[in-house]
Amino acid sequence: MGYRVVVAGATGNVGREMLNILAEREFPLDELAVVASARSQGDMIEYGESGKTYKVQNIEHFDWTGWDIALFAIGSEATKVYAPKAAAAGCTVIDNSSLYRMDPDIPLIVPEVNPEAIYGYKKRNIIANPNCSTAQMVVALKPLHDAAKIKRVVVSTYQSVSGAGKAGMDELFEQSRNIFVGDPAEPKKFTKQIAFNVIPHIDSFLDDGFTKEEWKMVVETKKIMDPKIKVVATCVRVPVFVGHSEAINIEFENELSAKDAQKILREAPGVMLIDKREDGGYVTPVECVGEFATFVSRVREDPTVENGLVLWCVSDNLRKGAALNAVQIAELLGRRHLKKA
Repeated sequence: MGYRVVVAGATGNVGREMLNILAEREFPLDELAVVASARSQGDMIEYGESGKTYKVQNIEHFDWTGWDIALFAIGSEATKVYAPKAAAAGCTVIDNSSLYRMDPDIPLIVPEVNPEAIYGYKKRNIIANPNCSTAQMVVALKPLHDAAKIKRVVVSTYQSVSGAGKAGMDELFEQSRNIFVGDPAEPKKFTKQIAFNVIPHIDSFLDDGFTKEEWKMVVETKKIMDPKIKVVATCVRVPVFVGHSEAINIEFENELSAKDAQKILREAPGVMLIDKREDGGYVTPVECVGEFATFVSRVREDPTVENGLVLWCVSDNLRKGAALNAVQIAELLGRRHLKKA
């Protein structure tokens, strides 16, 4: 017997990817509803390769009663309105926005990293999905932390424009086209030209000079993995459509060689190690698109600290960074809590 599932924000990039992944992973559905804002009401969305279509319902009038799980991809403001309504009606919300991530009563889950944290979901009937850049990083870090205990992480991200939604992808496309034909490439979504450029600024600036995206990586890593880990991040938007990349420098309490780290990562859940020390022996964002795994390459020892490693980490941000992680949480929830007779 399956579950009654709602995908909220089904017409957006992440919502559509949630539907794709539910179909690909053959999530046990008894019934599916797709909801979005009023402007999308009545649109038809295809589910999987079956050709079955669903009519988009207006989230303002949707009755959450009797639904088991809702995957939310509607942004913080709308989530603030509708998530409590769904949760109060007995529908467990798995939220992709940043709204609830640091709420102490709401678990922040990456299933390969802290599945045990899901037991706290009953306090609010809401589970938070982490930031896309955090999600892929902790998948790579957790098995190494278990082996040698991480003290400090320094990460620089190279984040694709899809992290800023459809408007970000459209802007990269339009600016690239305009530059080729000699037209102006004025920024709208981003603060500066993104085509053929990189922008060291994602989300708003905080008083200490870091951005909110960088702050998220710090506090979410601590909540998911270990509050004692020190983290510092520099988050950069790059002219890539899909796929986030990260250069991660790790300092450990105990010794861990690059060779041993490779062996650990090769067996780690959710990780695909591709690390050949030759031309092309690593993974780039283009190659990770559409894949479930978090790819790790270029594992090497850092000679500037006593116990240090450096690695390269790449993942499809619309998948592991958002939609896939949400569906994996739903699978975990189903296995442990919502078992059907």
